[in-house]
Amino acid sequence: MTAVAGRRAVVFGWTKVGLLILFVFVFLIPIYVLLVTSFKPLTEADPGQAWNLPQTWTTEAWRVAWEKLAPGLWNSVLLAVPGSLLSCALGSMNGYVLSKWRFPGADVLFTLFLFGMFIPYQGVMIPLVQLLVWVDEQAGLQGVFYGGIPGLVLAHVVYGIPICTLIFRNYYVTIPDELIEASRVDGAGMLRAYWSVVLPVSAPAIAVVIIWQFTSLWNDFLFAVFLTGPTSWPTTVMLNNIAGAQATPYSQQMAAAILASIPTMVIYVVLGRFFMRGLMAGALKG
Repeated sequence: MTAVAGRRAVVFGWTKVGLLILFVFVFLIPIYVLLVTSFKPLTEADPGQAWNLPQTWTTEAWRVAWEKLAPGLWNSVLLAVPGSLLSCALGSMNGYVLSKWRFPGADVLFTLFLFGMFIPYQGVMIPLVQLLVWVDEQAGLQGVFYGGIPGLVLAHVVYGIPICTLIFRNYYVTIPDELIEASRVDGAGMLRAYWSVVLPVSAPAIAVVIIWQFTSLWNDFLFAVFLTGPTSWPTTVMLNNIAGAQATPYSQQMAAAILASIPTMVIYVVLGRFFMRGLMAGALKG
């Protein structure tokens, strides 16, 4: 009986490994097509030869893609980095207050925060444009908020507050209340307890929010098209504009797609080990 169970375990183990290898292979197929096509000259880069290796290897498509995408990449950095950090800071403070400093109406306020997650982008586009135009007029600025990166950052930070608050709030409910009470006994106020007790153990939640917001900001297209001008277009808009007049430059598009995806992949690699731990925190509590 033990030998049979052992053989079953071995078969199950090899079956699981085989399925994982199959899934990895299927997952890597698009990446293979991207890489192979990006190194082909324009004469070879067409759908009929998508699976073939290049007969002539060239990096010309990468050079052209970089020249076209470079301004957009920098604009995306100016958008995603401060936007992610601001969203993280606001979400952390909101989650801390809603989880550890109870006040009348806290649950109602938290529910209202959550409603913000279900408002579609299209539903706020016109009033958002009007608001940013009004801010520019009142501040005596021209094309800073409406037409520039600051307005796009503001839109994403405000739109990201509900989900960031939810993630931090669900994480902070797992922190024992006794730690906060002990800091109060030692004379720590609200901000001191947050800075000295709560923030140092917030790495998993911070990683989740940074990954979530950075990816959302970096991949944004709709807000970017409506709220920015040509000089402030991020990577996604520039990537969409890589097209030929007579023929589609597939090799340039593939190279540009890889370049545009590298920053988000780096973020996942660096912070990925915290992601699931922070995402699941509070799932069974609060």
